[in-house]
Amino acid sequence: MDPHALIHAVGRTVLGKEPQVRMALACLVARGHLLIEDVPGIGKTTLAKALAAVLGLSFARVQFTNDLLPADILGASVWHEGRFVFHPGPIFHHVLLADEINRGTPRTQSALLEAMEEQQVSLDGTTYPLPAPFFVLATQNAQDMAGTAPLPESQLDRFLARIHLGYPEAEAEMALLTQPAPQMPDPMADAAAVLAMQSEAWACRTSPALLAYVHALLAWTREPGRFALGLSPRAGQGLVRLAKAWAYLDGRDYVIPEDVQAVFPAVAGHRLRAATPIAPEAILREVPIP
Repeated sequence: MDPHALIHAVGRTVLGKEPQVRMALACLVARGHLLIEDVPGIGKTTLAKALAAVLGLSFARVQFTNDLLPADILGASVWHEGRFVFHPGPIFHHVLLADEINRGTPRTQSALLEAMEEQQVSLDGTTYPLPAPFFVLATQNAQDMAGTAPLPESQLDRFLARIHLGYPEAEAEMALLTQPAPQMPDPMADAAAVLAMQSEAWACRTSPALLAYVHALLAWTREPGRFALGLSPRAGQGLVRLAKAWAYLDGRDYVIPEDVQAVFPAVAGHRLRAATPIAPEAILREVPIP
């Protein structure tokens, strides 16, 4: 499976956003989940649908609102012919689009926690495994927009990466104006092929010096006075996984510091809080490469 062909296929639907498409694919290959934060109407949903389509994965979309219940996502047990029968919710798909997740209540947002971390759902004393691969792609509107509830730190930490799409370039937007509707790409893979990609990416080699560089980045964020909370060990593990996936998409079986630098802003940006904002790119300038 040629990752560049996958990225190119999605790029024919999501015009002018190849770096974001590559990051989304890397996040899936790294067995993570992706948060897209931006204004409405710039292609967040289209990206999720196109990625699922080109990979041949089942797809479901949940529109978060303030009256959405956890059962609307997870499913529910219904009394039928003398016994309870479980009816799976939309979360039982390979790719789940949680659209405008910060319009849901904290209770509904937290319904995703177990699924995102352990790839399973526990209801009424029974545990139901989710399909593999399992990938949550959530979109959220800017925090200052009406009707939004901020995601708690525990939920944000479950997302491996966060990206922004931004407005398209002039040439891409001119092309969009002539399209009646986005055309989804044809399947080029299936669930088994994606699982193989995930295993191959995880096998990419990391040297002790590179792991020391990752640890130095984590330690820099934990120095007193810099952030309310430094990067967690989970963030460090995710940084390594995503750097491996980035190297894999580049056709290498080893990770170099440039891979870590390429994915660090996406991994750290939504996890760090400071009175005076410090961009992840500034952290990269402060920590020397071994």
